[in-house]
Amino acid sequence: MKIYLVGGAVRDGLLKLPVKDKDWVVVGATPQQMLDEGYEQVGKDFPVFLHPQSHEEYALARTERKSGQGYTGFTCYSAPDVTLEQDLLRRDLTINAIAQDENGTLIDPYNGLADIERRLLRHVSPAFNEDPLRVLRVARFAARYAHLNFHIAPETLALMRSMTDNGEIAHLTAERVWKETENALTSRNPQVFFAVLRECGALKVLFPEIDALYGVPAPAKWHPEIDTGIHTLMTLSIAAQLSPAVDVRFATLCHDLGKGLTPKEKWPSHHGHGPAGVKLVEQLCARLRVPNEIRDLAKLVAEFHDLIHTFPILQPKTVIKLFDAIDAWRKPQRVEQIALTSEADARGRTGFEASDYPQGRMLRAAWIAAQSVTNKEVIEAGFSGPAIREELTKRRIKAVAAWKEASCPQPQG
Repeated sequence: MKIYLVGGAVRDGLLKLPVKDKDWVVVGATPQQMLDEGYEQVGKDFPVFLHPQSHEEYALARTERKSGQGYTGFTCYSAPDVTLEQDLLRRDLTINAIAQDENGTLIDPYNGLADIERRLLRHVSPAFNEDPLRVLRVARFAARYAHLNFHIAPETLALMRSMTDNGEIAHLTAERVWKETENALTSRNPQVFFAVLRECGALKVLFPEIDALYGVPAPAKWHPEIDTGIHTLMTLSIAAQLSPAVDVRFATLCHDLGKGLTPKEKWPSHHGHGPAGVKLVEQLCARLRVPNEIRDLAKLVAEFHDLIHTFPILQPKTVIKLFDAIDAWRKPQRVEQIALTSEADARGRTGFEASDYPQGRMLRAAWIAAQSVTNKEVIEAGFSGPAIREELTKRRIKAVAAWKEASCPQPQG
């Protein structure tokens, strides 16, 4: 029985990145031997065990054979005669198919070390095309390691395209697509994930609402990059610099979906695209079973992102209506979330990437002014029942008006 460290721990160790989880593969053992050693079996489809002390995962070496559609359609074979090389052969990328023995010696049958040096994401074997989830995984790795200049091997990208073309991607469950997307959204360069999906044709299958934005022009005066698809990924890149939060990044990704509905004869104008995009956000989120909190923020951002850009000229009553509409009194974090997404939108344009966004500061300051009015003071002033809400709104409008008078630079007429 021989035990090897495999997968991400070896890869990230070689890249000098923090190692989170350790996975081990066991060669030459039976399930009974593992149980006798005190390991606890957790895998149903194939033998995976938890170490009695560390609780890290130890999997018996196995081979896989395609037996159906999708990423679950596999028959696994695990026995003491399965070699380490056979186990590594079934892995997705060469950089994930390196093992390390107890002495620290690396076993690298598929040239993963050379690919780490060359910063190359390359499939291990033609069996890669048997699992459609790998298309998303490679896109996610491309996003995760973009800052290290990793790129996808042309032959791997060609394989990903053929997998999309022959319909395998359509067999992925909503849960798996969202899980990979969520992981990609936490990476340093989440926009790369969607760019790769577009390159191999999978964006059209999984995110048709985003794919539809490519080729849709916006006015060159405001959008020197012209193409709304390009602008969308630029905004996501800025959002990733502004916030680590998945909800902020996802809402930014979805902010302009409504532009995909504009009739061609009205291009490059997109009047009313914000509210129009709300139903597309709903549609995308329902299909991928996106968590409700993330969906709700994305809908609000689609509807109101353009309003924030006009903040210096908004009337105080409109500002209070906005706070009511985003339910800021119960969910105050939404003010900050919307400030960040609107800033990402404004800076996600060619030539505007480093520009200032005073509207975000104004939104935050107006919110502080509005919050200075409390329920308690209205009740103490003798108001009751529905009149409390009415008076509260009046006083909040007054507070925002006073803030605006004192702090907001007025446009010169």
